Amino acid sequence: MVQIEGKYQHERSENLDGFFKAVGVPYVARVMMRMTSPLLEVLRDAGKWVVRSTTMVRTQEMSFVPGVEYDEVMPSGDVLKNTAQVEDDCISIVSLLPNGKKTTREYKFSDESVEVTLTDEESGQVAKRYFRRV
Repeated sequence: MVQIEGKYQHERSENLDGFFKAVGVPYVARVMMRMTSPLLEVLRDAGKWVVRSTTMVRTQEMSFVPGVEYDEVMPSGDVLKNTAQVEDDCISIVSLLPNGKKTTREYKFSDESVEVTLTDEESGQVAKRYFRRV
């Protein structure tokens, strides 16, 4: 079984701009996010999971119990309605955006890394972010 908890440093991304454009992220915010190299931290405490992304500009944190809907407040102030599942070496999060769109984030863990796949259900745009364990 893969150890999910830990810290991971961003290495590269694929089609991040296309995904963010599809879900309605403004141009300046998309440029800023493409330029970041976040540190991802995954923690678990008594059945509650925390996924924290830290850059020089900001820290964003999601706390959730698998299967229980929770709110995620975006930097824009928009609130996403999320539900997460944890199975084996994966964390999957389904988000309902304020505009009614649905997106998924899948964190696939290995002993050395995590691959994050972001999918916009409506447009089919898919982005990938790759992190190595530190």
